[in-house]
Amino acid sequence: MPRNESAKQLKWQGSIADPGTKSDAAGDEAPFWRTKALEEMSTEEWESLCDGCGQCCLIKLEDEDTGQIAVTRLACKLLDLGTCQCSNYPARQDHVHDCVKLTPEDVRRISWLPETCAYRLVEEGKDLGWWHPLVSGTQETVFEAGIAIRGSAISEKKVRVERYPAHIVGWLKP
Repeated sequence: MPRNESAKQLKWQGSIADPGTKSDAAGDEAPFWRTKALEEMSTEEWESLCDGCGQCCLIKLEDEDTGQIAVTRLACKLLDLGTCQCSNYPARQDHVHDCVKLTPEDVRRISWLPETCAYRLVEEGKDLGWWHPLVSGTQETVFEAGIAIRGSAISEKKVRVERYPAHIVGWLKP
C-alpha cells in the first residue's frame, strides 16, 4: 500500500489532546503517535508517520576528517521530485545500496534526520506539526508549509559525483 494512502486511512479524527493523556477533553481516543512508542506501532502506523517531505532522501556527504555531515540539494535517483515519494519504495534498497530502512533504533542513532521528521518528533515526545498529513488529512500541507523539498532539489542523476560538494546547502551540528 502506498504510504500516502495509509496516512489517509490512519488519520486521527479527534481534537488535539494533551500529549500526556490517552484521550482528549471530549473523551475521544488520542492518536496512536501520542500513545505508542515507535516499537509498538504497526507497519501501517509506522509508514504513515512519514510525511513525504523527501528531506531524508537528500544526498549527505561526510567529512572524513571531522565526521561532520553536509546536506546537499541533490535527491536520490529514485525520488520523484514532484511528489517527493520514492518511485520504487518496496525495492529501493535493491537499487540504492546505502538507502536506510528506518527502524526505531535508527531514529535514536541517526543525527541527520530533520527536526521536522515525525519519527524523530515522536521519539522526543513531541507532537506532529499542523502540516503533517496525519493531522491535516492531506499531503498538500507538507508542500504548503515548505517542509517538502519539491522545487528546491535536483536529481543526483543530473550531477557527476565529483560535483556533489558544489551542491552542499548546509552542515549538520555534530
